[in-house]
Amino acid sequence: MDIRALRYFVELVKCQSFTRAADALFVTQPTISKMVKQLEEELDMPLILREGRSFRLTDAGRVTYERGLDVLSAMNQLKHELADLASLSHGELVVGLPPMVGVAFFAPVVSRYRRRYPQIELKMVEDGALAIENRIKSGELEIGVAVLPVDSQLFDHYSVVRDPLCLVAPAGSRWRDKSLVRLVDIADQPLVLYPDDFTLSRRVGDAFRELGKTPNIVGRSAHWDFIVELVAANLGVTLLPRSIVERLDRQLFDVVPLYDNKLYWHLALIWQRGGYLSHAARAWLALTRETLGGQD
Repeated sequence: MDIRALRYFVELVKCQSFTRAADALFVTQPTISKMVKQLEEELDMPLILREGRSFRLTDAGRVTYERGLDVLSAMNQLKHELADLASLSHGELVVGLPPMVGVAFFAPVVSRYRRRYPQIELKMVEDGALAIENRIKSGELEIGVAVLPVDSQLFDHYSVVRDPLCLVAPAGSRWRDKSLVRLVDIADQPLVLYPDDFTLSRRVGDAFRELGKTPNIVGRSAHWDFIVELVAANLGVTLLPRSIVERLDRQLFDVVPLYDNKLYWHLALIWQRGGYLSHAARAWLALTRETLGGQD
């Protein structure tokens, strides 16, 4: 089977568009069509049914897509293992990091890694923790940071930090002299939060629902510095991990620990359980342990 044809077909299904797939693969639309037809002829079955400018998968197409993901993941792992033969003298490592995590924790790890392994091309991919989980599961990423818990049958992990959340409000707020605040106390307050596909955002939403409340979300951002700018502008209040809060100017904000044993920010490096970890990824894991501590 032509792996390239399989890759083009999988990209087409992911993009749900010949135009977007062609752009993603830096080829023309006729090339995509030709490769899909070639794959159909090789398998002797139709994979897609064209409907105007759109298409839908046949039963064979659905099976080919699912198994194609497995084949491409295995090919990526093969490339990693073969490149690993040269150890750390060359190669690349792509690490998935949620936006709030990089500045808070991993800048020193990145710096030490580049100094110690200058021949390794280190790339950071910013995405939400759930997206990073999915990209590691599919083999697109080898290692990245997620919010625990994750599925222990799918992932191994190394815990980096477990942080409680804190309420952050504009200076002079009614919580100024409070030692603790409960989630129910801010249930009716305008809230600036992270994107709704972030793990922590979903857990905050679940906690509100357990109280029978709907959070009054007035703004969202993946970047904590913009979130606190919105709070400073009196748009609302927010909930941030303690490690982030420690970076704030306390003259501009009132910060109160949140009293909730279920809501916390538990970060860990994760990778496929039982999967191959390249020397570059193992070196990243070792430097994380060395720089940040944490525990398995």
